[in-house]
Amino acid sequence: MTSIRFFHVADLHLDSPFKGITSMPEHQLKTLRDSTFNAFQTLIQSAVHEKPDFILIVGDIYDGEDRSLRAQHKFQQGMEELNNHQIPVFICHGNHDHLGGKWTRFQLPSNVHVFQKKTEQVHIRIQQQDVYISGFSYKERHVKESMISSYSEANNNDAIHIGMLHGSLAGDKTHDVYAPFTKDELISKNYDYWALGHIHKQQVLHMEPPIVYSGNIQSRHRNEKGPKGFYDVTLTKGNAQLTFIPTSAIIYEQVTCSCKDIVHANEWFEAIEEVINQFRNNYGAGVLEVKLTEVDANTLAMLDGTPMDEWLSMVRETQEMRDPLIWVQSISFETSETFEMESSGLTENVISVMDNWNTKEWKEIVSDVYQHPRLSRFMEPLTEEDYKTIGRKASALLQKELVVKE
Repeated sequence: MTSIRFFHVADLHLDSPFKGITSMPEHQLKTLRDSTFNAFQTLIQSAVHEKPDFILIVGDIYDGEDRSLRAQHKFQQGMEELNNHQIPVFICHGNHDHLGGKWTRFQLPSNVHVFQKKTEQVHIRIQQQDVYISGFSYKERHVKESMISSYSEANNNDAIHIGMLHGSLAGDKTHDVYAPFTKDELISKNYDYWALGHIHKQQVLHMEPPIVYSGNIQSRHRNEKGPKGFYDVTLTKGNAQLTFIPTSAIIYEQVTCSCKDIVHANEWFEAIEEVINQFRNNYGAGVLEVKLTEVDANTLAMLDGTPMDEWLSMVRETQEMRDPLIWVQSISFETSETFEMESSGLTENVISVMDNWNTKEWKEIVSDVYQHPRLSRFMEPLTEEDYKTIGRKASALLQKELVVKE
């Protein structure tokens, strides 16, 4: 039976502004802001080298409806390169780059097919194999209604049917819900593969048939940790092989650093350096959250002698001229033992109350910051996990202030 091979790509978010990064030197910030373009170029180079039968790009090529001139130019150049190697590309636009936006138009080459607002089915023939690809583009940013009924059912048992859908699994509240669907609805269409976009985490929702999120090709903030990329798919009737291909130019990640038996500052800096170098050797460039573990009373007393911002600044300074880029976004810690504390019924009561606050109550606590007219536009929305982290850090800060100093 004839097999076909294609790249399943989504959520390029070219020219993302990378909110939430502060204090980064300008030359490093440029490297970060170029990362979406570098990830895109890795995709193009992979396609030129591997020569898949076609490429699917499932929404959010651009980061906003007012597509930047630079992003459109880079994308058009990439499509021209694929056209030179006779690689077809099928595109549907999502909520970030919907058809209702305003931008300077670039003419894409003839190898590119862009789905419009009405769901359509495109037929291509690959090595005697009929392939039907169905999809649509968002006509505006908010497509709240289900679009599944607009996809025709697969009736030709000999052909391969692929659906492209930029949308959310119904009931999933972790992201804004657009074009919702259920797995049963997709399965009922009898397609051989569903290529999904919108969710930035690569995941396989179902395997027979494959219902797959490829994730985005480059992390844009701290909530998108780990390597990003696309799926290289080999597909026949009833069988699919998925290979994840990483494209991240810069990886966001949390790393741990043991502070066991550390008493002096030079020991601490050496431990941090070792952890950072290990990450750099394994993954290259990164934006790291460093979590200190096994922090005992001696280490805590050492750290407490200097504001944590100063420790962080010194770590950043040691990495500033290193290549590839490593930016340490934050340093946090949890203690490894119960410290003897000065008796304070009031403080213990405060911690107890904080432990019982829910997400709604934490939102009220931080509302002054997130509703600030100048600051709020530079800050990413907090997730439920972020509120839990705030609670843990607040409790740890209170407890740290109670450590008995000798």
